[in-house]
Amino acid sequence: MIGRLCGIKALTFSVGFGPELIGFTDRQGTRWKLAAIPLGGYVKFLGDENAASVPDREAVAGMSDTERRHAFPSASVGRRAATVAAGPIANFILAIVIFAGVVYATGRVVGDPVVSAVEPDSPAAAAGFQPGDRVLSADGETIDYFSDLQRHVAAVGANPITFQVERSGSPVEVTVTPRMETREDEFGNSFTMPIVGLRAENVEGSFRVENLGPLESLQYGLSQTWFVTAQTVGFIGEVVTGRQSADQIGGPIRIAQVSSQVSTIGIAALLNLAALLSISIGILNLLPIPMLDGGHLLFYAFEAVRGRPLSERVQEVGFKIGLALVIMLMIFAFWNDISGQV
Repeated sequence: MIGRLCGIKALTFSVGFGPELIGFTDRQGTRWKLAAIPLGGYVKFLGDENAASVPDREAVAGMSDTERRHAFPSASVGRRAATVAAGPIANFILAIVIFAGVVYATGRVVGDPVVSAVEPDSPAAAAGFQPGDRVLSADGETIDYFSDLQRHVAAVGANPITFQVERSGSPVEVTVTPRMETREDEFGNSFTMPIVGLRAENVEGSFRVENLGPLESLQYGLSQTWFVTAQTVGFIGEVVTGRQSADQIGGPIRIAQVSSQVSTIGIAALLNLAALLSISIGILNLLPIPMLDGGHLLFYAFEAVRGRPLSERVQEVGFKIGLALVIMLMIFAFWNDISGQV
């Protein structure tokens, strides 16, 4: 859509990669198709050599003036950047819509931020938390629901948290340093997460379903997408710095396995998983790796600063390095999938 608005002709719009399963060609000559490998998708524009939008300069040189005006490599750097950025942005918009639609249809379960129990030998117990404490804020951030507390703990990792607590009508400050622990979900999947050791139980209606209106649902979708994005980017950063294990990175086998497991919970959970995957794909595509959208945007940034594109040789080397990195990432993800099944 953005490419067409920028005057660039799209040759192929594919959902997935690999051999075409079904498809059709519209009146503007764009081939819309569903491919065999359901991992993301791509758009191939006029003047592209392949699905990664590597420019086919020889083909562009042989085009007529009319064709060249609608070729991707001939467009201005601003139009090319807007067209490339539209894909990842669409992933985030889809996630917002899904989160908002699900919570609007089903409501959200909320609970008061009141501690019903403190796990023995936990960081919270060592810091002096007591049953009945009501958490008012964490690091200056207002805590309205127990889920706000959980999200804050998940976001800070193993860093100290300063809580403002109401205890027997009096304010108390408690500082807790979460402990990273590896736990299993109900399906046996292991994951590492920060733990403080606070529990909340549904006592006298403290947990309830809250129905949201359209604007509130949209706000929830935005905040949830932002939270997941920040968590994912933070995880990638910790993997790069060695603070997190990369064995949590999965590929299509793990995605299929998790999707199958989540589908047993219900359609709402499956839709939320789709939103999470959409965010992951958006972030992956924005990584500054040639061959990915983020790599193209990096090249366009250099072009905008220099006033001219990088040399063909530099771009060619960049694309080869990017291809190698993408292949290594795919192999690593597949290896994690396979080793996780043993």
